[in-house]
Amino acid sequence: MKTVQEVMTADTETCTTLDNVYEVAVKMKEWNVGAIPIVDRDQLVGMITDRDLVIKGIAEKKPNSSKVTDVMSEELITITAEASVEEASKLMAQHQIRRLPVVENQKLVGIVSLGDLSTFRYANEHAGEALSDISQQTH
Repeated sequence: MKTVQEVMTADTETCTTLDNVYEVAVKMKEWNVGAIPIVDRDQLVGMITDRDLVIKGIAEKKPNSSKVTDVMSEELITITAEASVEEASKLMAQHQIRRLPVVENQKLVGIVSLGDLSTFRYANEHAGEALSDISQQTH
């Protein structure tokens, strides 16, 4: 059984609570990613997605200089590196999330995404199920 550590992206770019939303957007562009974890003294404290920037930032007419804490999601679902890929897939489907921060003692060690899961034969079925569950409209 594959573990999260075997499929996660370990080289994760982050921002701190001292950064502003413009700096987050620039990092998203430079790294070609849709989410940036927010850390404070190496501890994961939040995450900003491209959707957060649009919904909580632009749509609410917040300036680019707004603090990341004004738009970040703080209630994060996380997983440990030793957890199974199947557990990660189920967690992502259950909470309808596309990216799952991997932490050890609240310290970010990586991120596992649906793309990461789908690159492994074992996970293809689970990634497909998770994508299907995540993409379903809730009423």
